[in-house]
Amino acid sequence: MSLFNPWVMLALICAFLGVGAFSYSKGEDAEFDRQQIRIAALNAKARETEQNMANVANTYAETLRKSQNAARTKESKLRADVASGALRLSIPTQSSVCSTSVTAVTAGSDDGETRTEPSGSTDVAADLLQIASDGDSAIRKLNLCIETYQTLKEMK
Repeated sequence: MSLFNPWVMLALICAFLGVGAFSYSKGEDAEFDRQQIRIAALNAKARETEQNMANVANTYAETLRKSQNAARTKESKLRADVASGALRLSIPTQSSVCSTSVTAVTAGSDDGETRTEPSGSTDVAADLLQIASDGDSAIRKLNLCIETYQTLKEMK
């Protein structure tokens, strides 16, 4: 039998093609397995990072709650002091001429500054305290948001 027999040549070509196709298929399967392992590792790392970020966010949220509670305590004391008259609201003025809605008083300090006390000062003081409290709360939230963002940005 001759090696140059067309049937032998066809069989050899088919055998080489079969081996090539089998090798390609095995290589493709191996690459798929490597990709799946890499994807699983990246997913595990992403979950860990996500958990760390959640912990940071929870820590900052707890910090905000504590600072808001401390501020509410101070605000409550200020409101109680204003309501009892222990603390009075006065506003500095540049002239001694006052409208009928405010009363001029000389401040107890050494600078002789003229100050005014709004009539119905408890209501005005409560409103001003509320405005200041809302502003302080917003500033605390914003600052904490910025800190949280910076920390999380560095974690990436």
